[in-house]
Amino acid sequence: MDATAERPVLDPSQPGGAGDTQVIGALSPDTVDNPAVAPSLLRLDFHAVSDVGRVRKDNQDSGYAGPWLLAVCDGVGGAARGDIASSTAINELRQLDEPAGSVDLVERVNDGLHEAHVSIGSQVDHDPSLNGTSTTATVALFDGHRLALGHVGDSRAYLLRDGEISQLTNDHTFVQSLIDEGRITPEEARVHPHRNLILKALDGLHDVEPDLFALELVVGDRLFLCSDGACGVLEDHEIAALLTDTTPEAAATELVRASLDAGSSDNVTCVVADVLDGAAADGVTAAPVVVGAAAELKQRRRPLFRGRNDTGEIEPIDADIPEGLDHAIPEDPLIDPEAMRYAPQAPPRFVWGRRAMVLVVLIGMVWIALGTAYWWSQQQYYIGEDDGRVVIFQGVNVPGLNHVHERSDVVYDDLPMLQQEQVDDMPDADDADAARERIERIAQAAAESEESGDDLEEPPASPAPTAPSESVSGAGNGAGLGSGGGSGVNSSRDDTTPTE
Repeated sequence: MDATAERPVLDPSQPGGAGDTQVIGALSPDTVDNPAVAPSLLRLDFHAVSDVGRVRKDNQDSGYAGPWLLAVCDGVGGAARGDIASSTAINELRQLDEPAGSVDLVERVNDGLHEAHVSIGSQVDHDPSLNGTSTTATVALFDGHRLALGHVGDSRAYLLRDGEISQLTNDHTFVQSLIDEGRITPEEARVHPHRNLILKALDGLHDVEPDLFALELVVGDRLFLCSDGACGVLEDHEIAALLTDTTPEAAATELVRASLDAGSSDNVTCVVADVLDGAAADGVTAAPVVVGAAAELKQRRRPLFRGRNDTGEIEPIDADIPEGLDHAIPEDPLIDPEAMRYAPQAPPRFVWGRRAMVLVVLIGMVWIALGTAYWWSQQQYYIGEDDGRVVIFQGVNVPGLNHVHERSDVVYDDLPMLQQEQVDDMPDADDADAARERIERIAQAAAESEESGDDLEEPPASPAPTAPSESVSGAGNGAGLGSGGGSGVNSSRDDTTPTE
């Protein structure tokens, strides 16, 4: 794909103008082919804000805003002190903040990035513990009409023109390569597990080719440079809205605040600059602004926006120097700012008081929960056996959460097996009255079962057999005959066993 065809705002006539950078949201050709360039030099009205954020302990971002130069560097390295890399880069790049003269603008940016790269390497050579430190760098150099940009890493530069926002730089990240290949969407990139993997950075060791290009500016343009702590959580339309109809200072402040409110877990640095008509200027040139790790001596990092109403810039360090730490603030202006930032700090006040308060609140919540559970348990009733009697228990069938509420006269061992099983099941009752009624029903059923068992008569015993008479052949026969006794004969046959 022809990069210049997709990027009409770039000036390919300059070395590196076509560059390797894919500009997202290219501007309309109409506004580029016929820029309303003022006859006099344009000028920049600028501001910068950096904040350590609400998660990180150290600010590894560095930012710079001046009449001719805008820059953002995001240090990488963690224990390897990425803040040193970013501040070293800014201290080299800030030397570009002067009129360009006849020197090629893009070439100056390229040289500045190279010097920053070499300076970081010298730091690592001097202190091997810094091995692994690196920084991103997004640089915009202005000459009064044109802007040359150099870019390495995932910090970004945007241009707001006529209400339309364009991303000028392309992230040098693993997830951006996946987006370019069509394998993931920008939305998926925001939550990708490797979204923080940078493919290019200034580290003083590995040669890197920055993206370099230039573009024409017109009155009314607004430039925005930021670290990924801002662009990583804010959508383009949100950035455009915050950049509209406000001063550079207010815009930079609100962009940092919005990034933190959106959940940014990183340091946040924002640089905003307006392109103004130089002929209408009041002749007063604002002083450059340095923020973040590269802040000037006797300024310190202070987290802004801890609350909704916090605003402002970095405060002078002597505003509230703890007693006993005065020696940590040297007066020599040649002292490395990094030594200042890591000078001994006073122990935080009221830490134990806050922890004790949190502990008291937690204990109180636990007691309230336990009290509520106990109160509920004491509204429950069930029946069971205790000490040979059927009783009413109050509470639940858990050790320590029940007690005998009332004893009945029903003896457990006197109950038939069926009723004993009903008691052993320990059925619940809505209240004590319901439990009494249940015991009465069990006792009544036991009584009815006992009565029905008493009405059953034992079966009659079989009659004992009569002993055989010894006088059957004598008087018995005579008596029978004399009484005309066919009956007597029959009877004697029934009661005696015939003999042969």
